[in-house]
Amino acid sequence: MSPQQRTRRIVVSAVLLLSAFSTISIAQQADLIFTGENIITMDATDVVAVAVRGDRIVASGSRAEVFALRGDGTRVIELGEQALLPGFIDAHGHFSGVSRYAALLDLSSPPVGGVTSVEDIVRALRLRIEQEQIPAGDLVFGFGYDDSLLAEARHPNRDDLDRASTNHPIVVRHVSGHLLAANSMALDQAGISASTQNPEGGIIRRREGSNEPDGVMEETAMGAFPGSAGNMGPQKLSRLRRDAIDIYAGYGITTIQDANISTAYAELMRAEAEAEPYAVDIVAFIMANPLSDEELQAVSHEENYTGGFRVGGVKFTLDGSPQGRTAWMSQPYTQGPPGQDADYVAYPSYSPEAYKARMPDLLARGVPVLVHANGDAAIQLMIDGIAEAVSTNVIPDHRSVAIHAQLARPDQLEQFKELGIIPSYYSVHPYFWGDWHRLSFGEERASFISPVKATVELGIPYTVHNDSPVVPPDIMRLVSITVNRLTRSGYVLGPDQRASVMEALYAVTQGAAYQYFEEDEKGSITIGKRADLVILEKNPLTVDPLDLEDIAIVETFSRGSSVYRK
Repeated sequence: MSPQQRTRRIVVSAVLLLSAFSTISIAQQADLIFTGENIITMDATDVVAVAVRGDRIVASGSRAEVFALRGDGTRVIELGEQALLPGFIDAHGHFSGVSRYAALLDLSSPPVGGVTSVEDIVRALRLRIEQEQIPAGDLVFGFGYDDSLLAEARHPNRDDLDRASTNHPIVVRHVSGHLLAANSMALDQAGISASTQNPEGGIIRRREGSNEPDGVMEETAMGAFPGSAGNMGPQKLSRLRRDAIDIYAGYGITTIQDANISTAYAELMRAEAEAEPYAVDIVAFIMANPLSDEELQAVSHEENYTGGFRVGGVKFTLDGSPQGRTAWMSQPYTQGPPGQDADYVAYPSYSPEAYKARMPDLLARGVPVLVHANGDAAIQLMIDGIAEAVSTNVIPDHRSVAIHAQLARPDQLEQFKELGIIPSYYSVHPYFWGDWHRLSFGEERASFISPVKATVELGIPYTVHNDSPVVPPDIMRLVSITVNRLTRSGYVLGPDQRASVMEALYAVTQGAAYQYFEEDEKGSITIGKRADLVILEKNPLTVDPLDLEDIAIVETFSRGSSVYRK
């Protein structure tokens, strides 16, 4: 019998003893009871009923056992064909980006948006300026365009954006978040000209045959341009954050990640949560790249939430994105960006020496570290930084996370296991960009993108994520793509890397809880754990795998309270 089962027996026995009295006191009553044949506990227990009191799961087992806690005020939910699971955990994303982007011009391609050409982008920008009556000189910002899905198969350039307006600075951000395009006014305001040198870790793309910028900026070159929140006041941003929590809850998510934020922004969110607690938990990770050594040494982490908020650690970004063709590789791209040589492998977006120099102090202080690394060269740098920072004799339980880790090689998975590194795979890529990756990397490398099954077989803890706002925080679609690995064209990208449904669900429940050092509190329907729960329309274990993404979220519970109901 497992410790969880022994605990359940003890709690249920106590409940039955109490029920021997003629009445159950209000203090002993359950607030919620769920019952049905489709309860997926994720802790290997087989139960048909679960009781919640306050923010905790207090009983699970048979219907008779759990209903001993029923009182006049207990809400009883008969699940029927619906399924009860632990609340989903966002293993990686950018909550603040989701909140801001909700108020901005969405230039996404299907199935997220409707943009299919550069001309669509130009028309959308013109319409935005007209409808919003944006004054001349004010920034116009759009996000989500995807050159791999546009009819012209290229990025919009300054000339395209000038056709939308020459009286407004225009900046549109690539779907990956690693590139942007700007019009002539925005370039002038940023001081970008033919004489401007590429910054370290970035590229200013040029017109063919000249040094004149064409408007497309890669990686750190984006730093010269204003962010999307520039024309939003604090009250609007606060409201957007609350609205974004509702978006996540609607996808069954009860723990959200907000990565790449500043220490000042973290303090703002903490104060906001203290004044009015967030409805679900938000774990923030401070962006480490721009911090001085002194600033980085002052960053710590919090084990406990205050009003639903805590700082979970720091994040480094070492390279770019596969869909943007800026992921740093050890071997050349099969097809690189326009104008690049045949030996193009992209580049690091952060100093390898600086990353390695900063890891020992962070690990020694027990600060959790996320490291964005897509290409195998960046992944190796991430691994080497951990290897050099830890003792050769005793590897601490650091749970450093390789964020995305998409082009990890088999030998690097072995190194993950040896060093205790958790890969968090960007597993929606096979659908959204799988066909593009076959062009960029060839069949062999593309087929091993996000190698979940190989990771499972090696016994490595892992997670998967949406990296919202790059794609919406739709967990059931994430689970579906992780299981099916179908591309837009219907091709199965790496069939041997398809996960089972339980393996995919582990990644967004138990695996993600473990990644956050929260496995004792979250990730399974276990007595004593937090009552973070989600009801699904159907049991994901019994439907056709191709129907997984169509399973609707019926209701989401955070800390025992309903935070979303269909």
